Amino acid sequence: MNALGPSLAPYIRSSRSLKKYVAPVAHWYADLMGYRKMGLKYDDLQMEENPQVQRALGRLTPRETYDRAYRFKIASDCDLHHAPLPKEQWSKPEDDKRYLMPHIQDVLKEEEERFAWDTMTVQRK
Repeated sequence: MNALGPSLAPYIRSSRSLKKYVAPVAHWYADLMGYRKMGLKYDDLQMEENPQVQRALGRLTPRETYDRAYRFKIASDCDLHHAPLPKEQWSKPEDDKRYLMPHIQDVLKEEEERFAWDTMTVQRK
C-alpha cells in the first residue's frame, strides 16, 4: 500500500471482463464531475497544500507549468461567468493524462527511502 492508499486500478486494468464493466462507469463519473467542462485535467484537482504535491509541482517542465496556469485561468473565467466552456473547448478524455501523478509518486518513493535511511540501525558483527 502506498501513501495515497490502496488502488484497485491495476487489477481492474488487467482483467478484461472487469474493465469492460467498470470503464463506462468511470467515464460517466468523470463527465459528471464537470472539471472537463471547464478545461481542466484530473491532476489539476490535486490539493496544492499537500507538501508532496508542492514538491511535485516544482518538478514540472516550464511548458507543463504554463499549461496548468492557463487551464486555471480559463476555469476561473468560467467560474466568474457561471457557465462552462463551449462543448468544443472541453478537455477530451484522451487528453486527460496524469501529468502530475508520476512526480508525486517519485516524491513519495524518495520520502520512503529517506525514512528508511534515517531510521536504519547499524549492527556490529
